[in-house]
Amino acid sequence: MKSGCSIIQLTGWLLDVYPDAAGMALWLVDEQGDRRLLHDPFHPAFYVAEPPSGLLAALTALHRRGHLLTLRRVERFELGASLPILVHEATVRRPDHFMPLIRRLLREFSDSAFYHVDIPLPQRYGYERDLFPLARCRVEATADGIVQAIHATDSPWDTDYVLPPLRLLELSLDTATPNPNHGGMAHLVVRLDGEERRLDNDDPAELLADLGTWLRRHDLDILLTDWGDSYILPRLERLAHQLARPLALSRDPTRRTEHRPPRSYFSYGRVLAHAGARTLYGRLHLDRRNSFILAEAGLAGLIEQCRVTKVPLQQMARTTTGTGITAMQLETAHRDGILIPYRKQNPEDFKSALELLHTDQGGLVFAPLTGYHEQVGELDFASMYPTIMTRFNLSPETVNCTCCADDPAGQVPEIGHHVCQRRQGLVPRTLAPLLEKRARYKHLLNTAPNPLTRRMLDQRQTALKWLLVVSFGYLGYKNARFGRIEAHEAVTAYSREILLQAKDTAEAGGFRFLHAIVDSLWLQKPGAGRAEYEALAAAITARTGLSIVVEGLYRWIGFLPSRTDPQMPVPNQFVGLFDTGGLKIRGLEVRRSDAPRLVKRAQTEILDCLSRAHTLEALRASVPSVLEIVRAYRRMLREGHIETEDLVIATSLSQDPRQYCRPTRTAIAAQQLMDRGAPLQPGEVIHYVMTEADAACPDDRVRAAALIDGTAGYDAAAYEALVLKAALALLVPFGWDLARLDAITNAGDQSATVSEGG
Repeated sequence: MKSGCSIIQLTGWLLDVYPDAAGMALWLVDEQGDRRLLHDPFHPAFYVAEPPSGLLAALTALHRRGHLLTLRRVERFELGASLPILVHEATVRRPDHFMPLIRRLLREFSDSAFYHVDIPLPQRYGYERDLFPLARCRVEATADGIVQAIHATDSPWDTDYVLPPLRLLELSLDTATPNPNHGGMAHLVVRLDGEERRLDNDDPAELLADLGTWLRRHDLDILLTDWGDSYILPRLERLAHQLARPLALSRDPTRRTEHRPPRSYFSYGRVLAHAGARTLYGRLHLDRRNSFILAEAGLAGLIEQCRVTKVPLQQMARTTTGTGITAMQLETAHRDGILIPYRKQNPEDFKSALELLHTDQGGLVFAPLTGYHEQVGELDFASMYPTIMTRFNLSPETVNCTCCADDPAGQVPEIGHHVCQRRQGLVPRTLAPLLEKRARYKHLLNTAPNPLTRRMLDQRQTALKWLLVVSFGYLGYKNARFGRIEAHEAVTAYSREILLQAKDTAEAGGFRFLHAIVDSLWLQKPGAGRAEYEALAAAITARTGLSIVVEGLYRWIGFLPSRTDPQMPVPNQFVGLFDTGGLKIRGLEVRRSDAPRLVKRAQTEILDCLSRAHTLEALRASVPSVLEIVRAYRRMLREGHIETEDLVIATSLSQDPRQYCRPTRTAIAAQQLMDRGAPLQPGEVIHYVMTEADAACPDDRVRAAALIDGTAGYDAAAYEALVLKAALALLVPFGWDLARLDAITNAGDQSATVSEGG
C-alpha cells in the first residue's frame, strides 16, 4: 500500500474472481450499479512432507529468487491422524505463478508427498477470505483498486439473500438440427430484456459488429447460451481471427477467452462426453447445453450451489455435482487445518471374496408385486443416505477407527465395522448444514404464496438435493479425496437395517407391503386415509430416528413387469395416479431421453386417458380408448402425416465411433456424420431417423438427423413397433401381449415405408 493513499468504502456483490499478476482480480457489482475491477494481494501456500534434498534445494532456490514469499517448517495433521507430521510450507508470491510452479514441481519430484496443490485458486481464495460467488461484500480499497480489507455481509447458509441486478444476454441458434455441430443451417439469435433479434447477416463482419454493439452498449454480466461452448463462441472467435477484427467477449480487456477442449469420461457404468468450455474474465459465460445443474435447477439453482460450494459460476456450471460436494469437503478440511493430499493415499482394506459378499451388499430392494393396485400410500425417507452419514458419524476417518472398536454404541449392523464415538467426522460436518438448509427451503416452499417465489425456492432446494445425492456415491468412489469403501458399506448397512425396521412397523400396523426400494416404501391398507399414513410415518420416524414423510396417496398404481419377461418384476418401472390428480412415472418412454417425440406423445395420450380413471374397474374400462389411440398413431404413420423431427431417435456413442465392428444403427449414423466432417467423441449423443430398418445395405437403414434433406423416407413399421412397445408396457398387467395388441390395432395393410411428405 502506498503511503498516503486514500481509502474508499464499497458495498456490492462478488461477480468473478481469478488470479493475475497483482493478486486475485475481483469484479464487484456495487450498489450504484457500477462494475469495478479490484485486486486483493493474495499469497497461496502449499505443503511438502519432509522433502528429499533435491526438492528442498529447489524450494530454497525459488525462495531466494523471490518466487516464494516464505519457506518454513510447520506441523500439520492428516485426516484422522492423532499426531501431526512435519511439513514444509511454501507461500507463493504471485498467484498467477502458482499452478505453473506446482506443475513443474510435480513433474520433477513425483515421488514427494504434496498437499494443497490442486485446489483451484478462486476456491482457495474463498476459503481463506470466507467469500463465495455473488456474496454481498463490504470492501476497503485504495483509490487505485488495491483491496485492504474485504468481508462478506451475508452467509452461504442464508435462505433470503439478495442478488445484484445482473445484466444477461441470451445467445441461441435458430436451427432445425438437434446438434448444430453435426451439420445443418444455424442462425444466431440474440435476446435481451424481452427484445429478440436474429443475426443472419450474410456479411460476417457485420455480424461481429452487431454482437459487439450489444456487448458494449449493455455492459453485460452473463452470456447465457445454447451450444455456446461447442459451436457459437468457437465460430465467432474463428470469424474474428479470419477477419482480423476484435471480439471482446471478456470484460477484462487484458484477458482472452479461456479454452478447454472437449473430453470423454466414464461415470456410473456409462461413457459421457463433455463439450469443453469457453470461459470469460469479468463476464460470465454459461452454456445451458453443457451444464447439468442449469438443466436440472436453472440459474437460481446454479447460484445456490456456487454459494455453498464456493466454486465459481462458470466452473460449477460445467462440472459435476460430485466436484461440488468435494469442494465443500475441501473447505471443511482447510478450515480445520487438515492437510489435503494431492492424490488419495488410503487404499481399500483387504477383504476376502466372502467378506466382500457380506459387506458390500448395497441398498435393500423388495421386488414389487406386479400389476395395478388401488388405495396405495408411498412413504419416503428424506435424504436417507446423507442423513445416515450425519446421524451415525460416517466418514473415512471415523469408520474402523483405532479408538472405538469395542464400543457397542458404534457397531455397524451386520457387517462388523465400527464407528468412532469420540470425534465428529469431516463428512458429517460438511453435510449437516446442507441438510438443514434444504429442510428450511422445503418448509418455505410449502408456505410461499407466490408462484415465482415457489419456483425459485424449488430450484434452490433441487440444487442442494443433487449435492446430497452424490455425497453417498463419492464416499465410496475410489478416486474421491475423502472416499473410503468401508464408510460406503456402513451407510448401506444402516439403510438396510432402517428399511427393515420400517417394514416391520408398517406390517405391525396392518399395512400390506407392496414394494420398497432403498428409501421408499409402497403400502396398502383398505380404507386408510392420510391421517393413518401420517401416523405410520411418525411411528417409523420414532423407531428409526430418521425422518420419513408421506410422499402421496395413490388412487391406483401399476408396478410394471420386465419388457422381456412378463413374469419378472422391475423395481423402477411404474406409473401411479395420486389422489391430487397428478401422475408419478418411472421407467417409461415419456421419461427417456432416447425415445422419439412421436412415441412420447403417443404414450402421453395413453397416460392422460388412464389418468381419467379413478378406480381399477374404470382403469380396465379405459383399455378400448387406449387401443384407439394406438390405432390412430399407426394410421398416421402409414399415411405419412408425421414430421421428421418427431421421429428422431437419440443415442449415445459408447466408444470411439471408428471402433464399432458391427453396423448397428448408432454406428451407421455416426459414420454418416463423420463422412460429412462432423467431429465425434465417445459419450456424445447423436440423432437419427429409421429409414428402412431391415435394408440389406446398412447405409439405407438409418439417416443421421442433421443430414435429412427431404429425399429419404421413414420406416413406418419400425416406428409402429415402438408405439406398440410403449403401449404394451402399460397393458401387460391386464393380460395383453404384443401379438394380440398388434392384431387388434392394425390400421391397415399399406406399405411399411412412407416417403417424406406423403
